[in-house]
Amino acid sequence: MSDIPSEPPPQDRAEARPASEPQRSAGTTPPGAAPTVQPQPQPQPQPQSQSQPQPQSHRQPQQARAVAAAGGPGGRPAYPWAPPVPPSEPWLERLRPAAPGPVTAPTLWAVLATALLSALLLDEGLGLNLMIVAAPAVLAAAFAARAAGRRLRPWTLVWAIGGLALLAVPALRDAGWPTFLAIVTALGVTALALHGGRGWPSVLLSPVGLFDSFGSGAVWIWQGVRDRADGSRGRWGPVVRTVAVAVVLLVVFGALFAGADAAFADLLGALIPDISLEQAPWRLSFFLLGLFGGIAVARTAAAPLRWDRMAVRPGKARARLEWALPLIVLNLLFAAFNAVQLAVLFGGYDKVLRETDLTYSEYARQGFWQLLTATLLTLVVIGLALRWAPRSTARDRTLVRSVLGALCLLTLVVVASALRRMDLYVDAYGLTRLRISVAAMEMWLGLVILLIMAAGIFGARLLPRAVAVSAAAGMLLFGLASPDAIVAEQNIERFSSSGKIDVPYLAGLSADAVPALDILPEPQRSCALLDIEERLREDEGSWYATSWSEARARSILAERGIDRTPAECGRPSREDEYDPYADGAWYDDSYGSP
Repeated sequence: MSDIPSEPPPQDRAEARPASEPQRSAGTTPPGAAPTVQPQPQPQPQPQSQSQPQPQSHRQPQQARAVAAAGGPGGRPAYPWAPPVPPSEPWLERLRPAAPGPVTAPTLWAVLATALLSALLLDEGLGLNLMIVAAPAVLAAAFAARAAGRRLRPWTLVWAIGGLALLAVPALRDAGWPTFLAIVTALGVTALALHGGRGWPSVLLSPVGLFDSFGSGAVWIWQGVRDRADGSRGRWGPVVRTVAVAVVLLVVFGALFAGADAAFADLLGALIPDISLEQAPWRLSFFLLGLFGGIAVARTAAAPLRWDRMAVRPGKARARLEWALPLIVLNLLFAAFNAVQLAVLFGGYDKVLRETDLTYSEYARQGFWQLLTATLLTLVVIGLALRWAPRSTARDRTLVRSVLGALCLLTLVVVASALRRMDLYVDAYGLTRLRISVAAMEMWLGLVILLIMAAGIFGARLLPRAVAVSAAAGMLLFGLASPDAIVAEQNIERFSSSGKIDVPYLAGLSADAVPALDILPEPQRSCALLDIEERLREDEGSWYATSWSEARARSILAERGIDRTPAECGRPSREDEYDPYADGAWYDDSYGSP
């Protein structure tokens, strides 16, 4: 349509007449003039633009705005009166939900309880206290989610139970490294429970939402405290007086009963945390940690980031030859390698060692790390291939499943070969913490490949959640299996068959290994348990900071004791430099190689 405005119709001209000119009614003529008949104006057809057809009446407003934005001849807008096209919404704004609901009183009390329990229980170590501190934090999240109108979904319950189960690892085991891994995994699972979602962005980025809630959560809680204080003026006095009277009564009568009976005093000393001015900075730090942690959990439960709104667009589909040929070549390479591995497995290692001029242990050590890296890179290749693979036709989809399915099967053979190399490695050098950790990781990677194969058959909708469940369950089983105890048991078996044992390494294990080390003959038993017994004696903590393994180890050591000193063991103390090749050493170092 032309951008020159047409002449206004007659009624518009009448409305535009100056106010000073009198209006004449229809059918009248001025005095002295002959009556004339005014011709009725015929509506003029509006010229149509050749470059842009006039929108039909049935078009939607969004389509009209899009046509208007396209422009007419010469770059001018086709419809100057059309509303402007709104700018696209930033991706971060799409992730953020609406403002959270009001802060309820149960949420505030649960957050405060989390902070107080953190200050009182977390300063002496990790044990059952983590589960005690987590309980009010879970309640704070539940109260905040209920106030925001969120419903409890089955997967939310699964993630919540998994997070609490992972906190059982520090309550049962003494080793620090499985405890650390279990706590980190519990945080990730808790973030999944709070955010929900089923896609890869939710699985991978949910922990980021917890950190995002620290600042906004503090403002949200402060506003809730102010609202509660404004609405409850005059009611705080009775509450404060009641709590003060209860505390005074407990302190006075508790002190009297403790002075009257030594057993009751010991019971109170074990139950009540030791509070002193020297520990005030630490307790303040743990109080702030618990406070902001509880705030972040409650704020995330009230209004989590919607990670599933993050659109992950597939890559541009490549040509069939361009996509499939590199993977087919890679499959042939995997097949050739696996054929050599089968030949070695059935033909024996002696021939291979003669041809390669390697020792038995060198051959085992050389292969594992390369095969582990190959497994990780294969997962990356599968992800990139799925991004650019053509899937528009049934033939394309069949080709994708065939090529990637063959790659997954060949990768499983590589995983089995890597685990066999690790078995040879352990036979030559013994089991260590690092070796059992990477072997467990290799087995989990094999499980992930099996899940990818299942997704290719049954669909990939549940794949992100399945991978997350496998990681959390694997970490839980790894911690509960007590890897330090497994390391000790394997080395003791090796000692009974070969007479080789690395006592200084075993002495650095945790209390989880005490039951296995207790069956060693003397003097190896006392020398392996000497450092562990000293550490347990120095780090004796309260009941809530003591794991079940520590309690069992103290019971074993109290029953049988230690009858050797570091000098009698013929080895230096832990602070001195250890030389495994010293002359006259009665122990053998089988861990010299990495």
